[in-house]
Amino acid sequence: MFGLTKKNSKDSEKASVESDEKLIHQEVPFEHPPERIHAPAEKPLTSKQNIMYQNVLRYFQNPELVIRVKEKGNSSTEKTPLSLDEKAWITRECILRYLRATKWIEKDAIDRIEGTIAWRREFGIDHIEDSSKNKVTPELVEPECLTGKQVVLGFDNDSRPCLYLKPGRQNTKNSFRQVQHLVFFLERVIDFMPSGQDSLALLIDFKQHPEIAAEVETSKIPTLSISRQVLHILQTHYPERLGKALLTNIPFLGRTFLRLIYPFIDPLTRQKLEFDADFSTFCPREQLDKEFNGSVDFEYNHKVYYPALIKTCRKNRERYMERFKKFGSVVGLSEIDLRGNSDDLQVPVGSHPWEKKGANISLSQITSTQSRIASSTKDQIIQNITSDSEHVVMVQ
Repeated sequence: MFGLTKKNSKDSEKASVESDEKLIHQEVPFEHPPERIHAPAEKPLTSKQNIMYQNVLRYFQNPELVIRVKEKGNSSTEKTPLSLDEKAWITRECILRYLRATKWIEKDAIDRIEGTIAWRREFGIDHIEDSSKNKVTPELVEPECLTGKQVVLGFDNDSRPCLYLKPGRQNTKNSFRQVQHLVFFLERVIDFMPSGQDSLALLIDFKQHPEIAAEVETSKIPTLSISRQVLHILQTHYPERLGKALLTNIPFLGRTFLRLIYPFIDPLTRQKLEFDADFSTFCPREQLDKEFNGSVDFEYNHKVYYPALIKTCRKNRERYMERFKKFGSVVGLSEIDLRGNSDDLQVPVGSHPWEKKGANISLSQITSTQSRIASSTKDQIIQNITSDSEHVVMVQ
């Protein structure tokens, strides 16, 4: 299933020795990718895909829209309007990720986005600007962080922030807090994404650490309940987020963990998995831990690393929200602008970075559509929006 290969230990040892002379001591996360690396150019949408994108965008621009507060509910479940934080979360790139994940079926993408918003509310990660209002806080998950079993460190060759997962550093028994810890770090690595990049790289090391296992009583295999929760969260609420997954030192028990992350990968993009490959092929060595043929001398020190991580992420989120407000506080802004540096809007709402100016939907078109939305069903909304989309300038 996973096509495991044997690692060439002699080559790794040689590379490690050669890199010792140029080690970069690092105790905290790198805040930015090196200037020499950039995210790949975005592939333009077809005319049909652009119409679908506009349909979903205008559905979530509806000022009368309300969404349930629990992921699984019924007709009596409370519903509330989008908050400012949620409008900031529904970016151009967010809509495109869900459209790709649902094979460009508009209604399914809408359902999935609404479901994720409801889940984020219920799980307790729906506040971007003031994270103290969340259920999942740095204080809650800190006991899971003491041994550095998850670390955000460096960027790969495509400017993806790297999230290291180290199951051998497990320090707690199975609990729901482990699920919260994983979600917390997924959100933190997203905080590090630069303008133009909305996916991450996973660097998974299954190396065992007996010194940790000797000090704490842990469970090596997650329970079925936890496994199902993780599978559901990754597959449903973080679609199209994985750009590359590099795995090494895989023991027999590690196959269980592999089965957990495998649904995270779209069936059409499972070539993103790399087993026992040279990590420095995919990451600049000056951004990569020395244990993986990099030149970064990193030893996890919780008292230094964790406060720095929280501070940097808070700063990045505050800046994200400041730019969101600066550019109008509306659904559909691009992460290129929200994470960028330009004082002017580079990708107007309804447009794309490869389009000529003026390709975005006019305010009068949006208003015309919104006036019908409040009394329509979701299917009717899609039908109405599609008819209006014939007047939108499309990419050919």
